[in-house]
Amino acid sequence: MDLELRDRVALVTGGATGIGLAGAQALADEGVRVVISGRRAEVGERAAAAIRETGGLAHFIQADVSRTADVQTLVEGVLAHYDRLDFLVNNAGIEGTPFVPAADYREEDWDAVIAVNLKGTWLCMKYAIPHLLERPGAAIVNVSSIGGINGGSLGAAYHASKHGILGLTRATAIEYGGKGLRINALAPGLFETELSGRLFSEDKYAIVAQTNPMKRWGRLDEIGNAIVWLCSPASGYVHGHTLAVDGGFLIQ
Repeated sequence: MDLELRDRVALVTGGATGIGLAGAQALADEGVRVVISGRRAEVGERAAAAIRETGGLAHFIQADVSRTADVQTLVEGVLAHYDRLDFLVNNAGIEGTPFVPAADYREEDWDAVIAVNLKGTWLCMKYAIPHLLERPGAAIVNVSSIGGINGGSLGAAYHASKHGILGLTRATAIEYGGKGLRINALAPGLFETELSGRLFSEDKYAIVAQTNPMKRWGRLDEIGNAIVWLCSPASGYVHGHTLAVDGGFLIQ
């Protein structure tokens, strides 16, 4: 299927590793010109180079999405490099302090998670939307989590931030749908990333895999393909939706 994405431009925050990199690679494979951002310059430059080695067009810009000035510079950098912006994939996020009850959560950890995960998503939308509105067929994909739908014991700040992303997605979908900008959310389940590696020891991976009906971890190309679909005209009437890519975890 021709997804009609060639030569369009996508900004993928947190695009240097894990789900963000998978989405950036999948978009680049469809001919999208990609800008990835992240806080670690060496890791980001290496990720962009890896995409280019597969024949894609990719550029890295260092940015902390919790900082207004960084986000402004990031969006300006995308426009300076490619002169347009068609897609925003808000993927940047941190897990905070895992497995800590809410009453024991440190305020500074709470603030850090909310600043990156929720405020960062809003800031990127705030500065990208005026430019996205200029591009017919533009789309935003906000990466939440199955933890943004059902909750869990990963940490109060993480779950609050991921729930907040869904609220932000729905509110802005109502605000901008009539202007031609589609906004959806993605709720990934179990994928092997740096974050999952920090949360689960190697001997627990097989046990954790049994928690969904498919009895396995997701492949990163599977979540990358979902990001491509939500950006593409193939999902043209999908708006304000949260797409779970979770091996059926949430239906249990």
